[in-house]
Parts: sequence; C-alpha cells; structure tokens
Amino acid sequence: MFIVVQGDNSKNYKCLINQYYELRKKIFYDELAWNVNIQGAYERDMYDDLDPVYLLWCNENYTQLYGGMRLMPTTGPTLLYDTFRATFPDSASLIAPGIWEGTRMCININALQAESPGMKAADAFSLFLLALCEVAIYHGISSLICNYEPPMKRIYLRSGVVVNELGRANKYGKYPVCCGLFEVTKTTLANMRNKQNVNYALTRYG
Repeated sequence: MFIVVQGDNSKNYKCLINQYYELRKKIFYDELAWNVNIQGAYERDMYDDLDPVYLLWCNENYTQLYGGMRLMPTTGPTLLYDTFRATFPDSASLIAPGIWEGTRMCININALQAESPGMKAADAFSLFLLALCEVAIYHGISSLICNYEPPMKRIYLRSGVVVNELGRANKYGKYPVCCGLFEVTKTTLANMRNKQNVNYALTRYG
C-alpha cells in the first residue's frame, strides 16, 4: 500500500522514513554516484528539513519500505529552481500553488520481489506513478514537475503518463537531465488505471 507522510504524522512512520533515507543513499550515491549529501547511512538534504510530503510504499504492517518519493510545492525552495534551473527555458513559469515538484523517487525492487515474486522494476515504477497521480488529485495538485534522465521517458509512457518535456541540460552528469511536467486530471488517472489494469485505490489516508 501507499501512504502519505507529512508534518505531525511523520513521527508515526519514523522507521519507514529512515528506510527511505537509506534507500536513497543506496540508489543515488552508491549506485548512481550522484553528488548528494550523505549523513552516515542516510542520504538527506536541506529540503528534508522543510516539512516535505513523502509518498511511501510499504507493507501492511508499516515495517518494510518498498519505495518512496518526496513532494514539495513550487511556491517554496525546490531542487528545480535551486539546482536544475538550466533544464527549462527562462520563459517557463513553474511557480504556483497547484504545481508541485517530485524528487528522489526510488524503489527497493529486491524487497518488492520478496513480497511479490515476478514483479518487474518497470511495473513497480508504473504502479508508483499511478499512486502519485491518485495522491495529487486527492490533494488538489494540478501539475507535477520533475527532473529525469531520458530513459525514464519509457517508464512514463508504460504507466500511461503523458509528460511534456520543457527542456534539458547536459551539465549534470553522464546523461542529460530533462525537465518534464504532467497535468493531473481525473482523465489522466483513468488512462493510467486502464493502461495498468488497476481498478482500485492504491493509497491509504489517515
């Protein structure tokens, strides 16, 4: 299941949040060799101190994390403007209450496959994106913005998401980094459910 963690309820899911920081270190620092901030076994940065929203994928007992993502409103500090400003044109205005940034999306495919043998990474990412769309609609978010490397575009298409690429830049690493935006609507959600053959809610609230 997927849960939304923010503010006062974060203390109830400290174990999952810590697993998320550990997974981020494993994926972004150990495997991808990104220049990210490491704190012991965790990957954390200044944005984690700004009361972000975490979308976490976990088991029914809230003990095992399968994946996570960080969401922040573009009306405050974001990686989009602070770090990846070169990935979209100057004419694009991406600061608005209804536009949110999604970052640090990662999945523990080994933990998922232990629970659901045969689960493929591409299917797991697609399911996560479906939950993300579901949560965005629930919270009144109209658009989601993210930075990604070009191969991720295939996952978006597989999941049923239509991403509008606003631009890209080559100075961040081995591959170009793209800036993409997708509109969050009930039609988008319906298309994703149909594409993935999922006709039930993925997220638990409260």
